[in-house]
Amino acid sequence: MDIEGFARRERAAGRSREDVVEALTNRILEIKSGASRAYARQFAAAVVEEVENTSGLTGDLFEYEHAGVTMGEFGVGSRGRGDFFAHRQFPRIIGKAAAAVGVDEMDDAGAVRAGGEFIITTVDGMHSRLSDFPFLAGFHVTRATLRDAYVMGAHPIALLSDIHVADDGDVAKIFDYTAGIAAVAEAMNVPLVTGSTLRIGGDMVIGDRMTGCVGAVGVADHLTARKETRPGDVLLMTAGAGGGTIATTALYFGRPEVVEETINLHFLKACEALLKSPALEHIHTMTDVTNGGLRGDVYEMAETADCKIVVDDGNLRELVQPQVLEMLDALQIDYLGVSLDALLIVVPPEHAEEVMAVVRSAGVPIAEIGYVEEGPATSVLLSEGEERDFQPRFRESAYTPVKKVVDTEPRDFDEMKEHVRRAADAAIAKKERILTRLGKNE
Repeated sequence: MDIEGFARRERAAGRSREDVVEALTNRILEIKSGASRAYARQFAAAVVEEVENTSGLTGDLFEYEHAGVTMGEFGVGSRGRGDFFAHRQFPRIIGKAAAAVGVDEMDDAGAVRAGGEFIITTVDGMHSRLSDFPFLAGFHVTRATLRDAYVMGAHPIALLSDIHVADDGDVAKIFDYTAGIAAVAEAMNVPLVTGSTLRIGGDMVIGDRMTGCVGAVGVADHLTARKETRPGDVLLMTAGAGGGTIATTALYFGRPEVVEETINLHFLKACEALLKSPALEHIHTMTDVTNGGLRGDVYEMAETADCKIVVDDGNLRELVQPQVLEMLDALQIDYLGVSLDALLIVVPPEHAEEVMAVVRSAGVPIAEIGYVEEGPATSVLLSEGEERDFQPRFRESAYTPVKKVVDTEPRDFDEMKEHVRRAADAAIAKKERILTRLGKNE
């Protein structure tokens, strides 16, 4: 619970200080059952005092223009159209940077040149629903960030960790989470070299929620970025059993046995084999099937490369681990709209067999699933000889009971987009004002 947020909302709504202190005291005691009422009341009064001291401040350093659209309403983090639109604002705010692969390309990682090589950096947040399963959270987020480095054609050389646990969380969470990271790090021989450990919101968030991220640094001399996708190429995809998302689905739908299928390093081993092979030089693009599933990733690739991508569903179901596919089908979850932890490769057709042979040598199944054409930046699904819509949904497939409820009352998307764009414009204008103050624009 965000106790500062509660106090700020209640005071802004006109509720008296005494009423807010009393209500907040009761909320604190609901969670901190071992605390005395005297302590809880003193704590609540201090929170309200701090809220009052920081309310009504004006100026660039203290205010921001509200969009009037919440993260949940717009689907930020939910890997669908709203999330993609929000992420398209970051390049506008950041501006052009001297990067070989920058944020404007919406790739899996960024790249800069240094010492004649490409330095790759990437970061992934742990799955929010794995807060009560720290080892799984650490394991899957580490695998995810290494995926993002590998698909840029990079050899990962270091990992970094950030972990935040709310005030009432057990200290053991940070150890179990780190063990999950270390298991992947040691298995792939990539050292975990640094990190940060904090409480979520310091004293202001009570409960035992956990969140965090893991980042990776890699080096490469041949980039396999999305912008290199070209008409005439073919798409290859490896088999996948999912990662954090599938583990979450299994847990919260009461199928914990399926979680076992996600504990593997198949994707990373396939990438290792490719990086050691001359076949890497022929690959134009690699990415992982994560962002809104195959629907989302192919859509983003088409946008970045400005071409048409056609996905043929003939081989797709065979590339999903059987227990995982059975679970998704039984729960009516679109398997094309969730993260499958599969490797997607774009390569000229004359080199497809060579690339697939390398992947199979690592014990990972792979098949051709589509091709790239000249045309408008779009993605389509070829099913039974007919082209069908393959655009991402507003959110990724609803893969937990809660997500199935969240998807039922959406706001008008176009209206929200305008509000979000306006807020991004305001952030850009503020950045320019501060740069002028710092003398950068003179």
